[in-house]
Amino acid sequence: MYCQYCGVKLPDEARECDICGQPAAKRGRGAAVAVIALAFIILMVGITWSQQGPAGANAAPAAITPQEIAALQAQVNPAEGYQLPAVPGDLGPRLLALGAIDYDRFVQLYERSGRPLNDAQLTILTEGSDEPLVINRENAHFLLNLFWAAGLANQNPILTEGAMVQYGAGEVGRFASTGGWTLGQRPAMELYASRPLIFLTREQQALLERVAANVYRPCCNNPAAFPDCNHGMAMLGLLELMAAQGATEDEMYEAAKYINAFWFPQQALETAIFFQADQNLAYADVDGRLATGPEFFSATGFQKTYQWLAANGKLPQTPNGNNSCSVS
Repeated sequence: MYCQYCGVKLPDEARECDICGQPAAKRGRGAAVAVIALAFIILMVGITWSQQGPAGANAAPAAITPQEIAALQAQVNPAEGYQLPAVPGDLGPRLLALGAIDYDRFVQLYERSGRPLNDAQLTILTEGSDEPLVINRENAHFLLNLFWAAGLANQNPILTEGAMVQYGAGEVGRFASTGGWTLGQRPAMELYASRPLIFLTREQQALLERVAANVYRPCCNNPAAFPDCNHGMAMLGLLELMAAQGATEDEMYEAAKYINAFWFPQQALETAIFFQADQNLAYADVDGRLATGPEFFSATGFQKTYQWLAANGKLPQTPNGNNSCSVS
């Protein structure tokens, strides 16, 4: 029983309210029903608001336009390419001399695919060059294979003491980055960490290990410090060269962002769409640590980004490109 004036609950035998002194009235069942009904109305309004959000927020997400895709592609894979903080020097000729690259096999690979090596690429391979390396759409695959050989053959603790040895269970040659290398004059495991091609100081080695441990690739969940595929081994080779030539940590991460973008153009484009749509960030403004890190550019991280794009109608309809982990 409740007071009909102040709503206080009263004992069943009460004749008047102890609080306001007014006569008691049996409102119990009716009041409870009214309270429950009011609570239900408030709950339903809250649920409706949470589902709809602000006015118009429940509309279908706007699909990304071809014009937006083209603008983002220009950021991710700039037509002029991206200049890396390193020069190839005589690395190409030394790889040939070591037998890490068989000249005929290497050149014929590109001739068979209808994209023969140009004069600049042949110069890097056979004579060396002191011109800064620029990665672009035309030479991305050439640099991938060149630095796959470099990362594989260069003697470095990452290969001799790191994850490749720790997780290889005595069979390092079973990885895609080792067993898959077929463009050398010698077997891959004879080449593996066989020659100090790129010399690093203690500080440069420490820098290399920090960066390599945090630069991922969307074809697997491993960083460049565990180079079990061609992209990881080639990234390791490039990071070694940059560290040896005095690149800073920021420069190495930023370069890795664009190297990944040219090696994985589709995934990088979709990541750029996410950063612009969700965080209002242009690709150029995305920190290299974030763009290459596990949250967005490991296989698992990228899959989450892809699912977000699909759920929000932001997936671009563009060709995928060749992200194979083989020499092809």
